[in-house]
Amino acid sequence: MLRRWKSRNGYRDVLSVSLPLIVSMGSVTLMQFTDRIFLGRYSLAAIAAALPAGIASFLFVSFFLGAVSFTGVFVAQYAGAGRPQRIGCALWQGLYFSLAAWVLLILAGVFLAEPIFALAGHPPEIRQLEIIYFRIMTIAGGLPIIEQALASFYTGRGLTRVVMAVNLFGAALNIPLDYILINGLGPLPAMGIRGAALATAAAWVVAGVIYVRLIFTRANEAAYAVRSGARPDLALMRRLVRFGLPGGVQFFLDIFAITFFSLMIGRLGETQLAATNMAISINMLAFLPMIGLSVGVSVMVGQAMGAKKPEEAHQATVSALHLTLLYMAAVGCVFVLAPEALLGLFKPRGMEPAQFAPIVSLGTVLLRFVAVYSLCDAACLIFFGALKGAGDIAYVMRVMLAVSLAVMILPLTVGIELFGAGVYFAWSCVSLYVALLAWAFWRRYRRGLWRAMEVIEAAPEAT
Repeated sequence: MLRRWKSRNGYRDVLSVSLPLIVSMGSVTLMQFTDRIFLGRYSLAAIAAALPAGIASFLFVSFFLGAVSFTGVFVAQYAGAGRPQRIGCALWQGLYFSLAAWVLLILAGVFLAEPIFALAGHPPEIRQLEIIYFRIMTIAGGLPIIEQALASFYTGRGLTRVVMAVNLFGAALNIPLDYILINGLGPLPAMGIRGAALATAAAWVVAGVIYVRLIFTRANEAAYAVRSGARPDLALMRRLVRFGLPGGVQFFLDIFAITFFSLMIGRLGETQLAATNMAISINMLAFLPMIGLSVGVSVMVGQAMGAKKPEEAHQATVSALHLTLLYMAAVGCVFVLAPEALLGLFKPRGMEPAQFAPIVSLGTVLLRFVAVYSLCDAACLIFFGALKGAGDIAYVMRVMLAVSLAVMILPLTVGIELFGAGVYFAWSCVSLYVALLAWAFWRRYRRGLWRAMEVIEAAPEAT
């Protein structure tokens, strides 16, 4: 272990790149968790509506977010190949893609909110809150996509502390905004779930402005052509679309499976929906920081592949896998040993302990499901990050499509709608879904086809 700690792309190098990203994802998770806490204390209906509406909104955002995140892989491979003047051009293609995506998201927020939640079949009070939250978050959904493209300028080059600082600032701003806009303060009225959405959108705006001020400087123009690279490059845009769209489809399918799961749980009752929302929110608090390790692996693999050094890419992947499994094992123990304390954070004001007890009882069992599949989730993230950094994303998309249909969508529809299956059946489907994805990505990685893949174009020969 000491040798791996000190070696190139060992534990120390992985943590150096990934730890700021872990903190960064932790700050994003904290924003979402803060929303859930304040909304849970505001009303049980608000917390019951927030997760399905938030996931449904993110479902639309996720496709474009997954696609534009491949900008970071291009930046990483150009950096590894020693071609910094192409980085600015890659950044701008990601921004053009993001602006086009924002137009489509505005249309989705305006026209699709009511039809989606009419189909969900949730109680009228919850449905109205879901429509409000979904509409605001989707119309503002172009902001995190643009922010992702801008952050790629730093993550792709391994300068992840800048991303950490910007996201921490946004999360810190979100907390007081949540409290003020949800509960009201002084002349400002209490806006409930609408206030939670507006607080998140405001934090996104501020983070985007900070990135713009940091990136488009004279020094970065001289080093990376961040201004002169604004001219559209159709060849590079085609490559971004070729690799990015499968990534977008993969991310969309993953979020769609969880969205479908959340909507189907809502048909089982308010207690089942509230307990599921709380368990998933707690899971996300512990799990989403590990996406930072996945992104870190993508960066390190991308840089190694750009430099034509696949063995260094493998070293980074194995090191990250060890760290992630260790972390998730510790988190799983907390889920099993202290579920009541975690679930108690969501207790609404004024609710009697006897009323909250059935939710805690069910949530305790659901957190055990989370503890069981957490290790598979950790492996899934790391192997996905490695395959993405090397450009092997089309396979990931195909596997996600097959597994989400076969293990989540069809079984949940048949089990709940036709046979009256309950909440434990639904959570068993989620656990199997995660385990199969981890196994498939591991097998693909072991085959080693990713070692021969190329993402960026060949450098022009010197004349």
